[in-house]
Amino acid sequence: MTDILPEAHTLTSHGVQVARVYLYDWLILLLLVVIDGLLNFVEPFHRFVGKEMMTDLKFPFHKDTIPFWAVPFLAVLLPLVVFSINYYFRKDVYDFHHAILGLLFSVLLTGVITDSIKDVVGRPRPNFFWRCFPDGKAVFDKITGDVICHGNAKDIKEGYKSFPSGHTSWSFAGLSFLSWYLSGKIRAFDRRGHVAKLCILFFPVLVAAFVGVSRVDDYWHHWTDVFTGALIGSTMAAFCYLQFFPYPRDEDGWAPHAYFQMLTDRNNGAKSPGSCANSPCRHQTDIEIQPMGSIESNSQF
Repeated sequence: MTDILPEAHTLTSHGVQVARVYLYDWLILLLLVVIDGLLNFVEPFHRFVGKEMMTDLKFPFHKDTIPFWAVPFLAVLLPLVVFSINYYFRKDVYDFHHAILGLLFSVLLTGVITDSIKDVVGRPRPNFFWRCFPDGKAVFDKITGDVICHGNAKDIKEGYKSFPSGHTSWSFAGLSFLSWYLSGKIRAFDRRGHVAKLCILFFPVLVAAFVGVSRVDDYWHHWTDVFTGALIGSTMAAFCYLQFFPYPRDEDGWAPHAYFQMLTDRNNGAKSPGSCANSPCRHQTDIEIQPMGSIESNSQF
């Protein structure tokens, strides 16, 4: 197994080339941002809520323990800090670029899936009663028996978006991706049995779990909303990580697929037009190759 000296592929020297190869992926990310933004303007399905159903929907309505604006800091900014620290020591633009791209895909795909389900399902939140009737005076249609809300329109709209939990799905999408990333960098599954490495991997997931628990404690979600949100986020994180990186237990699990593809192209002296499909073309003299074992310490974070 071989590695490239860190100075060979920095942001300055090859960052633009790498980003250009994945231009369409970045455009798709922008499309996902637009789609997710539009989904927040859609009026969710107003599920029937009868008088007898209000027993489970009368929990207190108060502010979130973890506001929505804090979720991107945990799910996106925290992993980006870790990626940046690794890049500072490794100077590997392939790893840095693919980690960011994978993280953003994980979070945005999760966001689109979560918000789409929210709008279609229209499940009432546990605090729906006080959103619908802030004065405590319930009003129901005499014919259908459905609620006739007279609360704040924005609160009522959000009241029909219980399933699944967006806070939870976003948190697991970003922080589970971070756990996958760290598992490859510290070689957690190197068959040497270092449990301390597993503790490092569990920490981001534990933070995401705390976010999910807070949603139940705040009476903004049912436990099934949180469980489903965690499942969606974790699944998307796994798919998006493995799209760009090998399994962490693999011998080459510490670097992205494109990194090794570039090494293969250079070693084979590939000059055909198709050889640049997965990585920027460069001359053999642009890089130095040395055995992986000689810089073992540099390949870990």
